[in-house]
Amino acid sequence: MAARKRASTKAGTRTKPLAEYKRKRDFTKTAEPAGKSAGSRSARALHFVIQKHAASHLHYDFRLELDGVMKSWAVPKGPSHDPAVRRLAMEVEDHPIEYNTFEGTIPKGQYGGGTVMLWDRGTYEPEGGGGADAVRDGYERGDLKIVMHGKRLQGGWVLVRMRRDESGRAQWLLIKHRDDTANPKYDVTEEITTSVASGRTMDQIAGGKSRVWNSNRDEKPAAKKKSGAKKSGAKKTSAKKATAKKATR
Repeated sequence: MAARKRASTKAGTRTKPLAEYKRKRDFTKTAEPAGKSAGSRSARALHFVIQKHAASHLHYDFRLELDGVMKSWAVPKGPSHDPAVRRLAMEVEDHPIEYNTFEGTIPKGQYGGGTVMLWDRGTYEPEGGGGADAVRDGYERGDLKIVMHGKRLQGGWVLVRMRRDESGRAQWLLIKHRDDTANPKYDVTEEITTSVASGRTMDQIAGGKSRVWNSNRDEKPAAKKKSGAKKSGAKKTSAKKATAKKATR
């Protein structure tokens, strides 16, 4: 009976993998993607994205693709290349795959309101091989060892689940493995402050227009101007016709 109950719970999770994500957002007010589960991609490369997020507190959103969604953690201080440093990573709700390209502004008053930068992205794989099955196993055990192939983060990393806080959220630690890509003297979050996609800073993203899902973008005024131009042209044509009639009288 217990085995059946666990299987039923897992099946229920698969049917609505983004339910918590959607419950927290009003998509009539935020330009974030509503998203759909993309299904398992075990035969292809798995992607990751790290987004610098200036919400109520500045943090980094660490997201790993698995089973058609992005497993997500909020890392307050961001990743460190120093293997001796353990970064707290608070697990949050799964996000849609489309979030991998989201850079822009979430409106104030909405969940996670603030500026979002695409800080790093690339592919990743389980440290010992085995594809998505090995990633899933490591995630469920709370000992997820991965190799990252990003522009800013490379090499071995591990996510270790510690405990759950009072709200029930799982607390993990993000730690760099001791390999050729480790560098205790290099503060990657201090040194790299621009978008991996657009090259912009957080201030530039907040003050400008983004090419993807920017909630500040509004094309309606332009449409009105075009419509207004047509009306203006129509008025001029009517005026010319009236002048021509007077001249012939």
